[in-house]
Amino acid sequence: MPAREVPLDVDGYPMAPPELVLEQVHVYARHGERTPVGVRLVDPPASIPQHWTMCQNGRQFRAAVAGSHALDETSVQQHDASLLLRRAVERRDGSFHDSECMLGELTDIGRATTYNLGVALRKLYVDKLNFLPDRIGHEGHVYFRSTQVPRTIESLQQIVHGLYPTTKYDNGIVPRILIRNPRDENLLGNTMACRRLEVLNAGFAIAAAKAMEHTLEPLDEKLSKYIRGNPIRIDGQPRLSGIFDTVRSAQANGVKVPPEFHDKAIMDTIERAVVTEWFAGYKTEEFRRLAMGRLLDDLSRKMTHKADYGEKDPLKILIHSTHDTALAGLASTLDVFDERWPAFTASITFELFRKVEPESPKSFLQSLFGTFAPTSSKRTSEHFVRMRYQNRNLSLPFCFEEGSHLKGSPEFCTLTAFQQRVKELTPQDWEKDCLTAASHPRS
Repeated sequence: MPAREVPLDVDGYPMAPPELVLEQVHVYARHGERTPVGVRLVDPPASIPQHWTMCQNGRQFRAAVAGSHALDETSVQQHDASLLLRRAVERRDGSFHDSECMLGELTDIGRATTYNLGVALRKLYVDKLNFLPDRIGHEGHVYFRSTQVPRTIESLQQIVHGLYPTTKYDNGIVPRILIRNPRDENLLGNTMACRRLEVLNAGFAIAAAKAMEHTLEPLDEKLSKYIRGNPIRIDGQPRLSGIFDTVRSAQANGVKVPPEFHDKAIMDTIERAVVTEWFAGYKTEEFRRLAMGRLLDDLSRKMTHKADYGEKDPLKILIHSTHDTALAGLASTLDVFDERWPAFTASITFELFRKVEPESPKSFLQSLFGTFAPTSSKRTSEHFVRMRYQNRNLSLPFCFEEGSHLKGSPEFCTLTAFQQRVKELTPQDWEKDCLTAASHPRS
């Protein structure tokens, strides 16, 4: 998968069959381009910069602060105020640069690509499909949620601004971004709150390091010179995932990297090893349940509510700002992962459709007696789910059987089949399962 983001293709969006009406959209987007999360490959001959001056746009902002004014000589009244501030990264020597980025921070390019994603969502769901309203007059139409990491919050702010600029809100509505406490987070595999998942994750990483050692050995001759002569290994110094992160972050932000990291064969080998380390656990049902089961349960319950209540449920679009591990985790759990690391600003979309039956021609009695004569139902309660990733429809394997998808269109899974699979993946008692003692999986 390319290091750079793949824009949402509005013109190439595949229209649903005419009997399907779009009811609800769930978007899970990886944050935009960022700086590396650690300092690596800075020494010659790699010479990747330690300090990245790519964060000019987020440096001046207004902060909400408490204020007061005197009511009389003895009392004051608190009121909201804002304070214009500039933020800068200070280095160890006390120097600073206004546009320098923190480690793992959303860059100006990341802000632009996530804003463009919001604009593309507007072009698709507002302008092209007339699914979303042009203006937000009801807060219940939209749902915005992010993990508590600054780069995902800022990415979501950009997406929201692209989808509904500030001029598109009525009745004093201010968009709300929801964030959960870390222990309650389910927008990623929560190893911090789930000890069992942490143990499994560590075990699969150890197994991957052993399994991929011989595959990576041939890279030492070409790449070890960039990491002080150390071997290129999953559990090396630095870890292979760290090298991969630094290189991909640099490429995505236009930073020069050594020529070997442009070699497709080399990068494919590195990517395959890192993907194995991070996502091999998803080959087991237990790992899937603990990592993604609660998130899929949230998705299924909201779709079910929409299907049951129809227009009485005003919620139309839900946008979640999350991480690469969430996108790969969702795709792996549903058996459609392409074994490639998700790009910055990549997104997975689940669309809920309702099937509408065409009206039957009126009979003689219906023409004669009008509404007093029995008529055929115009709508049915049949609903379908379509999953999309990087401009591609994904046909879910558990929906392949006849009756589990729209006839002739396997990418449209019946909501019933989708609900059944999610039910199998949903932990009965996640907190209890997370406390279960476990040993490392066998390699």
